Amino acid sequence: MSSIKYRHLSRDSAHRRALLRNLVTSLIANESISTTYAKAKEAQRLAEKLITLGKKNTNAARQRAKSIFFEPEQPQHMEKLFETLRLRYEHRPGGYTRVLRQEPIRDDQAASAILSLVDGPRDMRFSMTAKALVRQRKDNLPMHEMTAVNVRKVTRFRDGGEEALEEEVKRLEEQMEAQDLEEKEDFEADGTTYEWVRGEKDRRTSAKGKEKNGPGRLRRQRAGEDEETRFG
Repeated sequence: MSSIKYRHLSRDSAHRRALLRNLVTSLIANESISTTYAKAKEAQRLAEKLITLGKKNTNAARQRAKSIFFEPEQPQHMEKLFETLRLRYEHRPGGYTRVLRQEPIRDDQAASAILSLVDGPRDMRFSMTAKALVRQRKDNLPMHEMTAVNVRKVTRFRDGGEEALEEEVKRLEEQMEAQDLEEKEDFEADGTTYEWVRGEKDRRTSAKGKEKNGPGRLRRQRAGEDEETRFG
């Protein structure tokens, strides 16, 4: 008995191909799309083939890519594939796209995911890694081993990867400082002062009820306010 080599997506062959071509065209144009997990995985396969054609940059590859795009008459898709993306992934051997699961966004609670191009302006892992670095530096914590792995992944093939990551971290830090200043001004507008406090050092985690050692997260509260006052 032969195994199924692809997901049918509850559609006939022509409808399925039109759907995937439309998704891939949107991915190339917008760098990121949100859809169901099954559609994202199938569109990922076609997107990888399309970008490989862009890297070949031959007449045959251009004709093949033109037949994949849902709107072949739009020249900006071909230009982006054979110029922008070809140069971006010139030294990357593969893995041009990434699928990240997310909470269901449809009423039927179908598994949802985000399909995005890596090393681009809407690379989700790049953004999440930068946010993790900001949190760890703010709390004066050493870099987590998983964060270190993600740093290597998002900077390995990105042009000026380490510098770009530091710029994103700096931008997020400045944004956080601006938000803190705005919140402080809101607190002081009515004569209220605030302070930063940490939670208890030993607190139970949701995993097997084990004790988790170490300082709690910083949180903002009004000066002189304790747990009993906050929660009545």
